[in-house]
Amino acid sequence: MGGCISYFIPSRRKKLPNLEAGRVEVESLRLGRTPEPEPLRSEPEEPKTIYIAVMGATGSGKTTFINIASGSNLRVGMGLESCTNEVQTSQSFMLDGKRVVLIDTPGFDDTTKSDTDVLKMIAAYMQTMHTQGKLLSGVIYMHRISDIRVGGTSRRDFTMFQELCGKEAYKNVLMVTNMWGDVVTEDTLAREQELREKDIFFKPILENGAHLLRHMNDQESAHKIIHNLTGIKPVALRIQSELAAMNDITQTSAYAQLNRELMEQAEKNRQELEKLRVELEEAAQAQDEETRMELQEESEKMEAELLRVQNEATTLASEYQAELRRIEEQLHARAV
Repeated sequence: MGGCISYFIPSRRKKLPNLEAGRVEVESLRLGRTPEPEPLRSEPEEPKTIYIAVMGATGSGKTTFINIASGSNLRVGMGLESCTNEVQTSQSFMLDGKRVVLIDTPGFDDTTKSDTDVLKMIAAYMQTMHTQGKLLSGVIYMHRISDIRVGGTSRRDFTMFQELCGKEAYKNVLMVTNMWGDVVTEDTLAREQELREKDIFFKPILENGAHLLRHMNDQESAHKIIHNLTGIKPVALRIQSELAAMNDITQTSAYAQLNRELMEQAEKNRQELEKLRVELEEAAQAQDEETRMELQEESEKMEAELLRVQNEATTLASEYQAELRRIEEQLHARAV
């Protein structure tokens, strides 16, 4: 039986060079034309960075919220003690395809700084951002739902917040209640309704575009809150627009509000000082040396407080320019 002989025959379907492309290139060179280069591959775009300010009274949970949302480790105060004694930023994190940076601000009832100090710090930071073309995508205002009642300091802080933002920015504002605990109770729901419906609380700002949300003390809840601000058009706060127009902090709405409060406090101090002087004279006439010395010490403290309040308003303008330069240098150093 004859054996089967097999032969290896090379395939004739071997891939040949693109003759047509070659002819086109040769023809282009013959006619003096330069062949068009292949299109370059575009590099992937860097994700957009958005900035969100977090405000609220001392102890309202601003820094804790920022740490939970961003994975940062900013120092947190205990109880009502303030640890945020200057404007600070979180580490950036990704959400909805954007790079998010949260800005932590001190409250106007700060335990280590006066209200004028807080105003000039926030104003200088916001003006520097605006000058650099960095608008805020929004502002989050934190409030403890655990507070049985909203005290005078919290209301004052909220009033200053409104003057800083202005109605034109309310649509970019989120009012966020936190410290709900594990169970939503009838009491906390009643407090939330009061905040929503009373004119002295959040009603005016909610009616002009702001939203009231809850933070349940976890990252998922924090990111759901921030999600409301990642897709909207950035806005300039009132304080930024005012400073861009005149670069004078004493001509801003926030300063006008603070100055009214300082003058009211100064008037109360003057009235209290007059009472102390009358009591001091009575104690001297009665030769009650112990009472006289106590009243003298209290009177001196009151005079010093009155002088401090009066000086705050007059020195703010010059101190603001120094703070502005400090913030500009600080942000420049971070960028380098």
